[in-house]
Formats: sequence, structure tokens, C-alpha cells
Amino acid sequence: MVSPPELKYTKEHEWVRVEGDSGTIGITDYAQDQLGDIVFVELPAVGAEISAAQKLGEIESVKAVSELFAPVSGEVTEANDGLADSPESVNDDPYGDGWLIKVRLSDPAELDKLLSADEYEAFIEAEGD
Repeated sequence: MVSPPELKYTKEHEWVRVEGDSGTIGITDYAQDQLGDIVFVELPAVGAEISAAQKLGEIESVKAVSELFAPVSGEVTEANDGLADSPESVNDDPYGDGWLIKVRLSDPAELDKLLSADEYEAFIEAEGD
């Protein structure tokens, strides 16, 4: 499993890609692999405020229902509506078409608390031991 180096990661297996004052959020390849086939995703509405480390929605697979946590705080500017009809996009392309939401960052300093790709991969490896 590859963790793209340009992303920041959480220990709850979410990622954020930052472009200017905007962040795109999704779950990692490791997370989708652990969950199995994704069948439903519940996301916050556009305009909702999310807070770092707080629940932002849920993801349901054939194995379990899991909470999604925000890696950063901000206002939701877009939700991936395509996941309503094709939740399996999260499995097929977690870093591309399977993104979850986009936010306008309210505190860019929060990014400093997230893991780099190398740190995230070391965390996964340690978690598996």
C-alpha cells in the first residue's frame, strides 16, 4: 500500500491534501483495505463546520460501521456526492475519486500535528505488530 508523500495523515487513517486554504479529506488505502467493501458513506452537509479530531461522518462496509474523524478544522465547501451511488469508489481509488469532503481550513497550524507519509507508514507497521 502506498501513502502519497504530499498528503498529511491521522492515526485514525484519514488523509488531507492541502491546496492553498482548502483541504480535501479522505480515508487511507490501509483503512479501505481493513474495512472491506464500502457500501455507504455518510458525510456532513456543505456549510457545516468540522473540528479536528471530531467525528465528521460514518462509513459502512460489509464488515462494520466506522466513524470518520476530521484531520483538520474548517467549513465544508464540497461533499463527494458521487459516493451516494458509487461508495465503492473509496475502495477503488481512496486518494482520487474516493475523496470524501473538501473544507476551507480555519487553522492551518493544525497540519503540523498530522503525520507525514513516512510517519504514517511506520505507525501502521507498529500497529500491526
